Amino acid sequence: MDTQLRRDALSRFGYALSDSTRAQVLMTLREGSAYPSDLAAQIGVSRQILSNHLACLRGCGLVVAIPEGRRSRYELADPRIGRTLDELMNLTLEVDPAVCPASETNGCC
Repeated sequence: MDTQLRRDALSRFGYALSDSTRAQVLMTLREGSAYPSDLAAQIGVSRQILSNHLACLRGCGLVVAIPEGRRSRYELADPRIGRTLDELMNLTLEVDPAVCPASETNGCC
């Protein structure tokens, strides 16, 4: 794979994970496909907000919409995305409070 394509894929993945709602959508879809109304209820956001995030995730190439009559079911675009999320959740990060003093209160720099 070309280095530019890899860098683009990482940027898209990072952008998707930079928002907690999009991260929750991806984490939920790693367990299986779902309909937007079910995702919205499970995550606790409005359907409109969820729709905007699903459009972003589709644009990043991370999820696909499967038409089913008048509805669409969403799933991860590639099963490796789910495995990657599992691997990321198993990481242990060493945060240096001297460099990132807000890490304990804000969770991140």
